[in-house]
Amino acid sequence: MSNELNATLNTPRVLPAADRMATLAYPLVRVTTGLMLIPHGAQKLFGWFGGYGLTATGQYFESTLGMSPGILFATLAGLVEVFGGLALVLGLLTRPAALAVAVFMAVALSVHIPNGFFWTAGGIEYPLMWGLLAVAIFLRGGGPYSLDARFGRAQVDDNAAGA
Repeated sequence: MSNELNATLNTPRVLPAADRMATLAYPLVRVTTGLMLIPHGAQKLFGWFGGYGLTATGQYFESTLGMSPGILFATLAGLVEVFGGLALVLGLLTRPAALAVAVFMAVALSVHIPNGFFWTAGGIEYPLMWGLLAVAIFLRGGGPYSLDARFGRAQVDDNAAGA
């Protein structure tokens, strides 16, 4: 091995505190993903946070998006966001919840494709990002800091997964 390469490999870590906290990276992503979904579901179901509530959202789903019966699809969307998001936050039934979110985001992508990429124009940027995060969470499972792990449900071993 050359001296230059050996020196590079033996360079001390610049941020040892960040290295010690790296185990918190995945729970941060999982919990944040769930927390960001919950208010969107509350908008649909209850009209909270500036939302329109179930009746108006159902009418929109049916008249504008062609999803009939609109109230059913609005209810399903809201439930996936609220309860799927909560499950991701807790790491409880993480894989089924993440799969439900990923499927929901795939439907959202189909609705937003005509608007292009950027979310500011109603494009696919937002549902694509959350859908990919849901797929990643589905593949990884709850992780060691989850209720799934606490209850002995299967989880990915960080060493086996190459993390």
